[in-house]
Amino acid sequence: MHEPAAAGPLIALVCGEDSGDQLGANLMTALRERFPGARFVGIGGTRMQAQGFDSWYDMAELSLFGLAEVIGHLPRLLRLRRNLLARLVAARPAVVIGIDAPDFNLGLERRLKQAGLRTVHYVSPSVWAWRERRAAKIGASADRVLCLFPMEPPIYARYGVDARFVGHPLADRFPLRPDRAAARAALGLPADAPVLAVLPGSRMSEIHRLAAIFLAAARRAAAAVPDLRIVIPTANAACRTAIARELAAAFPPSATRLPSPVVLDGRAHEVMIAADAVLLASGTAALEAMLAKLPMVVAYRVAPTTYRLARMLRLLKTDVFSLPNVLAGRRVVPELMQDACTPAALADAVLALLRDPAQAAAQVAEFERLHLLLKAGAADGAAGAAADVVGELLRPAAA
Repeated sequence: MHEPAAAGPLIALVCGEDSGDQLGANLMTALRERFPGARFVGIGGTRMQAQGFDSWYDMAELSLFGLAEVIGHLPRLLRLRRNLLARLVAARPAVVIGIDAPDFNLGLERRLKQAGLRTVHYVSPSVWAWRERRAAKIGASADRVLCLFPMEPPIYARYGVDARFVGHPLADRFPLRPDRAAARAALGLPADAPVLAVLPGSRMSEIHRLAAIFLAAARRAAAAVPDLRIVIPTANAACRTAIARELAAAFPPSATRLPSPVVLDGRAHEVMIAADAVLLASGTAALEAMLAKLPMVVAYRVAPTTYRLARMLRLLKTDVFSLPNVLAGRRVVPELMQDACTPAALADAVLALLRDPAQAAAQVAEFERLHLLLKAGAADGAAGAAADVVGELLRPAAA
């Protein structure tokens, strides 16, 4: 009887959201290049399934995990995890890779490791920012941790955990020197006018806290810089509606001398490449703007009680918040957090970037260095570096 084409290693992947599905699909491609007969099972989305992934359960079933309404779904999720655990233990894959979704995956990985399976956790939780001691518990779940940032493995090493920096997948999506003129043409923006991007966050809670402040700052900047164009990319329809309400207050029809801000559906990466500066909420957007080589001012506010509690309990392990500053180990970009996040202060910081080419150029030069750092040197990008680390666990099984 003919053996199935290449009885290669059986690899299990478990992801619970769209970003994990993209990571998983890229990792599958890189693993197949190294192990052509590899078979993939577990839980994955449409991108993974398009590559022949056998998804035992609908990935959407995990997307609620960690959300406010999770309580009502908890029995179903726990039952799913028990069933998945049993199927994986019975299948005995060569390695199980949990992709992000730590609330679901770390518990699953711990039980699989106890059952004698090799486990990998892909995307470290932010142990560099808060609750560093989680690293020890993560190590109890995963034989290897794949980190997107270079400052993470040394933290794990303090707890005896094998963690590897594999590079950030976003670093592969941006060119080292983006084409600003082409981005402006694609967006219909003037080639020579100054452009300010404004990104007050992609969550409704962020927009409620930050949009009014950001737009008031943008109006101050527009009043000070002739012909300043303001562009606001929005994550979804709900965000666009919320921002439109704030825009009506910040730029009323009576303010006829100021150009009306342009609100876009999506296209955030194009906007970042096209703009001269950006005012944005701290988070992944700061990393994206860094990779777009866009000079930035970063700001954030949380509920006052939450902020005081985090400070009192010393949950925050860093004096800087934005990823460009964390990666650089110094203050490359201005950060205006909590009480410092005011329209006047934000406008002053933005105007300094628009008026001082040397300050903007210094940011861009550091962004290029950090971009190269995040590429981690793998010829086929972050997915290839991750596949190399996973391959160290697979080769004895594949031999």
